[in-house]
Amino acid sequence: MRVLLAGATGAIGRPLTRALVAGGHEVLALARSEQTAGAAAVLGARAVRADAMDRDGLLRALAGVRADAVIHELTALTKPKRILDANDPSTLLRTVGTANLLAAAEVVGAQRFLTQSMALGYGYTDHGDRILTEQDEFAIAHGNAADPVIEGLRSTEHQTFTAPHAAGIALRYGLFYGPGTWFDPAPGSRPTLVPWRGGGTVSWIHVHDAAAATVAALEHGSPGHAYNVVDDTPATWLEVAAAARPAAHPVRIPAPWLRRMVPYFGPLMLDTTLRADNTKSRIALAWTPTYPSYREGMAAGAAVEA
Repeated sequence: MRVLLAGATGAIGRPLTRALVAGGHEVLALARSEQTAGAAAVLGARAVRADAMDRDGLLRALAGVRADAVIHELTALTKPKRILDANDPSTLLRTVGTANLLAAAEVVGAQRFLTQSMALGYGYTDHGDRILTEQDEFAIAHGNAADPVIEGLRSTEHQTFTAPHAAGIALRYGLFYGPGTWFDPAPGSRPTLVPWRGGGTVSWIHVHDAAAATVAALEHGSPGHAYNVVDDTPATWLEVAAAARPAAHPVRIPAPWLRRMVPYFGPLMLDTTLRADNTKSRIALAWTPTYPSYREGMAAGAAVEA
C-alpha cells in the first residue's frame, strides 16, 4: 500500500516507517521542516512538506497525491506541560489533528485510517487485578488532572470510527519504552522521574513491537475495531525505569512532591493500576510481541538502532 504517515520520525514513527518499507509498503511522511524531511528520507520514506495542524496548508500540499491509507502517530510528549487542559499539544493533535488528517484521507482517496490511542484510556484509576479487554468501557473521565488526555483519546477514536470515507482502526498502545522514549536503554539517555515506591502497575510495549502490530493492523485489522497493543507483563514505573538504566538509578520522587511538580503525574504514575489484555491483537492481527516483558525488551533495546 501507499501509506501517508503523520509522525514518521517520532519514537514509534521511526521503527514503523522501517517496518512499513520492509513490508513492501510505500511511505509518504508528513514533514514540517527540512530537517524532518531529511530524517524521513533516511528511514526510506518520501517526505510531503506539510503541518498536520494547518488544515488548509495540509490539503493544499496533498492536492494530486494518492494514498491507500493514513496512519496518525502524532504526539507532543517531549516536554509535557505541568498542567494539562484542552489546549495541551498532544490533546490538540488528537482532536484537531485527527480531524485534519481525516480530511487529508478523503483528499488522497485513502480507504483505511489508523489512529494512535492508548490503553490508559480505560481510565486513570485503580482497576485492581482485573484484566481489561477491548469490550471494557473506554475514555471515561474520573475528574482528575488526566481528564484532558481522556478527552483527546475519546475524540480521536470517535472521529476515526465515524468517518464515512475511510475504514477506521484504533491502536490502544501500552506505555512505550525502548529507543527514543522516556525509557531508553541507550547510554547517555536522560534520567526518568519515577515514584519513590514504584508507582502503579500498568501495561507496556516496546516501540518495535508497537510498530509491528501497527503494520499488522494496517494489513489485517477490521474496520471499526480497537486493538490493545501491549506486552504480556504489566509492571511498575520503577521496574521499567530501573531496567532501562541499571547502572544509574532512576530519580525517585516522593508521591506528594511528584503531584506538586506535575499534577498529571499523580493520576498517571500513582493512582492508576491497569492491566490490558492483548488476546484480540494476537488472534485477529496474527501478531505476537517479540519482547513479552520489559526485561527482554530492555536487554535487547540498547543494541537496537533507534
